[in-house]
Amino acid sequence: MTELRSERPGAVTPARPTLASRSPSILQPRLLLPVAAGLAFLALAALISTGHDFGLDRTLILMLRQPGDPSTPLGPAWFQEAVRDMTSFGSFTGLFFMTLAAALALWLGGHRPLALGLVASVLAALLASTILKMAIGRDRPDIVAHEALTFTASFPSGHAFLSAVTMLSIAGFVGLASKRSEMARLCLVLAWVMVVLIGLSRIYLGVHWPTDVLGGWLLGLAWASLVTAWIGRWAAAAEPA
Repeated sequence: MTELRSERPGAVTPARPTLASRSPSILQPRLLLPVAAGLAFLALAALISTGHDFGLDRTLILMLRQPGDPSTPLGPAWFQEAVRDMTSFGSFTGLFFMTLAAALALWLGGHRPLALGLVASVLAALLASTILKMAIGRDRPDIVAHEALTFTASFPSGHAFLSAVTMLSIAGFVGLASKRSEMARLCLVLAWVMVVLIGLSRIYLGVHWPTDVLGGWLLGLAWASLVTAWIGRWAAAAEPA
């Protein structure tokens, strides 16, 4: 007969680790997508570093230009101006103020580890973007006139990469701070809408090859997801109950 054991009266049962306090495994389903995105970025970067030419890049850029006149984007003047406005959200200035506003909101709300983690993530991504551009040194598109000023190399798109890191990290950290799944989903959807529109604006303006933007999205997704999974959850666990 199996002996039944009961806990002693008054015994304290150790608390199980919470979701925020567990170190996420790389094999968890929620991490498989960012890991796959990171590997896809490495493969794409390797191809571009060897000078591989993607014919689809030229085709997609020319599809957004007036037939027979590559110097003129499709659409009326007001739409072109709206696209320039959209691309400005992914500029250093735009992302700086987004990061500052989100970090201050988290800090004043008592989520100081999350605020510090957000700032550290964005600054590290900025450094990584600069190093990658210098190391790969891909030329900007030369088949159409640029509708915006450019100062750096082409791959990966800094607007696509840094906007993904900033906005997806903000969405993830706000979701952790709020502890409400519906708030996390709303922030994530809005972040992705902005990230996609910013990336597409760079192609429309002729300042990036589509694969530059794709590379920025892939790396940004991997970066923000892993930051939220590790740094974000560690910071949330470090906060007082």
